[in-house]
Amino acid sequence: NSSDPSPSSFILASIPGLEAAHFWMAMLLCSMYIVAVTGNCAVLFIVKTEPSLHAPMYFFLCMLAAIDLALSTSTVPRILSFYWFNTREISFSACLVQMFFIHTLSAIESTVLLAMAVDRYVAICHPLRHAAILTNAATAKIGLVAMARGVIFFLPLPLLLLPLPFCSSRLLSHSFCLHQDVMNLACANTTPSVVYGLTAILLVMGLDAILICLSYILILKAVLRLASWKERLKVFSTCIAHICVVLAFYVPLIGLSVVHRFGKDLAPLVHIIMGNIYILVPAVLNPIIYGVRTKQIRRRILNLI
Repeated sequence: NSSDPSPSSFILASIPGLEAAHFWMAMLLCSMYIVAVTGNCAVLFIVKTEPSLHAPMYFFLCMLAAIDLALSTSTVPRILSFYWFNTREISFSACLVQMFFIHTLSAIESTVLLAMAVDRYVAICHPLRHAAILTNAATAKIGLVAMARGVIFFLPLPLLLLPLPFCSSRLLSHSFCLHQDVMNLACANTTPSVVYGLTAILLVMGLDAILICLSYILILKAVLRLASWKERLKVFSTCIAHICVVLAFYVPLIGLSVVHRFGKDLAPLVHIIMGNIYILVPAVLNPIIYGVRTKQIRRRILNLI
């Protein structure tokens, strides 16, 4: 029960009994990371070099690709070094920095997904005003607001952990640092940190999810007013890619939150798998989804190949 006011490091979680399989687990994660980096870099390159894609929807897609690159790069190389070289310890300061990037980038991605939902709503419900409302300047301002929103809401998370004393146990539940995980190791009253963390998530991810659902309710009402089913399917098909990307982001996020809240008795394997899914699956799926659903991107990718 002894406490350390300033721990030098934390210990990343491993799967008991599967130490011999670390090399192959790292190979799987490395393969997914390569796919994520290649796919998102391809999206950025194609949108930049294709003038017909210089529109708000594709600029938001570029923001999404850049966020996925930053989020996966801030975590996966450290996880690979753990699996390949057994470097289980991560310094206290590096852990707090990694935590800040993970939560801040997740908040920025949530805001960009909301902006993409608003773009679809304006394009379908107010098509004549779309070009006037979502100009390139407005798109850039939305990106800056998304960054500022993520930093303002989630910068206090590591700062609230700095003065806390930590118990002698320094073992994390994941192969990277999350606020809830590190906070549970503190030997002090963590109520302010708990309350602020929950409030930040509800005001950012929770509010964004509600507004995205509201946007699609309005889109559905507009689509159902169309005369034929063929027209309805044609219009709504422009939203399929965005819906898939929203699900790829929010389903792992909700799953990880549920595991942290109710899964204390679950096997370590569940925590590690859910954490890796949360970090890597959106980054891998997003460029694939938009590559398949967007004709211009699909054509340019085939030409590059």
